[in-house]
Amino acid sequence: MPENTRERRLAALRGCDRILSGVRPTTMRDRIADMEAGGDLDALPDFYGDGPVTALEERVAGLLGTEAAVFFATGTMAQQVALRYGADRTGNPTVALHPLGHQELSESHAYSRLSGLRGVWPTTAPRNPTAEEINALAEPVSSVVLELPLRDAGFVLPTWDELAATAAAAHRAGARLHLDGARIWESAPYLEHSVAEIAGLADSTYVSFYKTLGGISGAALAGSAELASYARVWRHRYGGEVFQQWPAALTAIACLDRELPRIPEYVRHARTVAAALATLPDARVFPEPPHTHRFRLWLPHPAQALNDAALALAEEEKAWFAAGWQDTEVPGVAMAEITVAGPALEWTAADVAEAGERLIGRATAP
Repeated sequence: MPENTRERRLAALRGCDRILSGVRPTTMRDRIADMEAGGDLDALPDFYGDGPVTALEERVAGLLGTEAAVFFATGTMAQQVALRYGADRTGNPTVALHPLGHQELSESHAYSRLSGLRGVWPTTAPRNPTAEEINALAEPVSSVVLELPLRDAGFVLPTWDELAATAAAAHRAGARLHLDGARIWESAPYLEHSVAEIAGLADSTYVSFYKTLGGISGAALAGSAELASYARVWRHRYGGEVFQQWPAALTAIACLDRELPRIPEYVRHARTVAAALATLPDARVFPEPPHTHRFRLWLPHPAQALNDAALALAEEEKAWFAAGWQDTEVPGVAMAEITVAGPALEWTAADVAEAGERLIGRATAP
């Protein structure tokens, strides 16, 4: 996206009175307020990971019910370390991944290029692998990776029983189970189990502090004390031993406090929003109902027309519908990801349908 278009969209979104998908962009002053909410700004900053960083690690370990958690500057680094740990402990460089998973689509294959690991795909179906598919792997693997939810399949989740069965199959095969839990926080309502119970099925879990929670940046890798010790060594080797990270840590603490209690409400309201959007002419939502507070919406119009219409709606009516429309393999049909967060809670089903009709009216105007 051209820089001027991005800046225009951000300015329009920030100026809206009502937001259906996403949240209002935060300023640096907003971030400073989050830091103040996350801890004592008169205290000393961290020194290579103590102080507020340690407090955040302990908070995450407590939430996930693990022995320890280690802060990372990026999730890409955290996930590399998790898979490297499994390979080093077993002597097997092969890991089971999904072709739509974050490691394959969004991390530039760092697990293979930097760590020398090799990936195999238990399935190419747009969902996480089943226990039967893990049982059918043609060769041993050191780790099995599940992404909860699988974002590029439409934010889809297995059922709890399916997840537990896949975890058991991985362990029977002698593999570790690693959860890409960047969005584990919003997976709990659908799975009807706590994040600690979900993480309890796995040997390691990665969580993000900016996805869903809205922190500045950063991630954590949670698991055993042995994994944490290993992770700290490899974090340093990967260049992640940053001198001070207190802004990210304090913001993450504040966002955990603010957002975790609200996520179940976001997930519930996403079902209302999705049902209303499904009433638009020839619209389709998936999953229906949504598994989390995020889902996909298809409309039978070109992406450029919908993006232009969404921007005009925001600038002229101060109402943000959704942006980021992308053309699909079906000519004339575009798709966008919808994120139902705090601002969307004030929208009724009628509000959603009316805004959708106005968007389509603008997209189809001569």
